Amino acid sequence: MSLPLKWEFPGGKIDEGEMPEECLKRELREELGIEVAVGKPLLPVTHHYPTFSVTLYPFICTIVSGEITLLEHAACVWLPPEMLHTLDWAEADMPVIKIYRKTLKIQ
Repeated sequence: MSLPLKWEFPGGKIDEGEMPEECLKRELREELGIEVAVGKPLLPVTHHYPTFSVTLYPFICTIVSGEITLLEHAACVWLPPEMLHTLDWAEADMPVIKIYRKTLKIQ
């Protein structure tokens, strides 16, 4: 955990030969025990932390089966888009929230 106590969207490293959509489905299965339909992609975001850089490939998804079970995380919260800003997010995730809210036409 490189950013303890910060909220982050679920996901993880893309394996060699894996598409971002495949990675997201795999990571959500491994981390939360759910199967999702990967929908509309949002703009990728690259963020440079002092000791590493990360590129996020966000998608709007729908749960198609399973119940959220925390297999690798301490907590989970499900919020409406207009409340996402109320959490203490990792810096890399902040632009994703802005892009998502703009996509939904939420100020």
